[in-house]
Amino acid sequence: MQEALRFLQPDAEVVESEAFIEQARKARRGSAARSRGLALTVRGLRKAFGANEVLRGIDLHIPAGQFVAVVGRSGCGKSTLLRLIAGLETIDAGTIGFGEETRAGDVRVMFQEPRLLPWARVLSNVEVGLGRDRASVDAKARAETALAEVGLDDKRADWPAVLSGGQKQRVALARALVSHPRVLAFDEPLGALDALTRISMQRLLERVWRDQEFTAILVTHDVSEAVALADRVLVIEDGRIMHDIDVALPRPRRRGSAELAALEGAILRHLLVGAEQPSDL
Repeated sequence: MQEALRFLQPDAEVVESEAFIEQARKARRGSAARSRGLALTVRGLRKAFGANEVLRGIDLHIPAGQFVAVVGRSGCGKSTLLRLIAGLETIDAGTIGFGEETRAGDVRVMFQEPRLLPWARVLSNVEVGLGRDRASVDAKARAETALAEVGLDDKRADWPAVLSGGQKQRVALARALVSHPRVLAFDEPLGALDALTRISMQRLLERVWRDQEFTAILVTHDVSEAVALADRVLVIEDGRIMHDIDVALPRPRRRGSAELAALEGAILRHLLVGAEQPSDL
């Protein structure tokens, strides 16, 4: 059974139900007016590869502009869910809807590997993200703006081979951002980076999400990364969403704080229940 949890700060104020409902309505109206992200609704989603049923009836709603992290043990179906949302796999059963008609470039994915073209310079790699719009007169200017957004405008003429791992991922992020997506899915994009570069990239992801107001879906094995970045953490087990955890902590969040540590510990306990091999995390 899917379980919802809330973690509040020690000094959080409890409000009466009627007042809370009215506050929620106002917040929802304000969010709809501000956000350029797309809302996402998943109903009865199923996916199998041969005899292996990976997703077993996923039901999920993500409001426009929300940052959602998805965690779970290896093989639980979290990356498959992301690929289905992005249209990279076909659905066996169920539906995925965005609330309104989407256009090319509205939903983009950033992968763990940068996947840069080695024969193209950095600026040209970013322009690839424009798709058919690459032939437009402002393509170069849009690519330069995206590079500036990730702090790499001075690397526009470099070859990918001379970039560090973190710089390559920033180019990949710029390539995803250049089309101004309304949903941006991250499939463990920071998994191969060293600890310091990873923290720097986490801050960059949060900044561009806040600036551009897209809906963000992050698949990660790193629970600390999930609670540092997300408004909400989904725990997937055996192809189902078993826990839906609201991260009710203010931003910017202090890494290493008692509140984040408590939330991280609670999620890890959920993941470890029944796990015979904790190393699968």
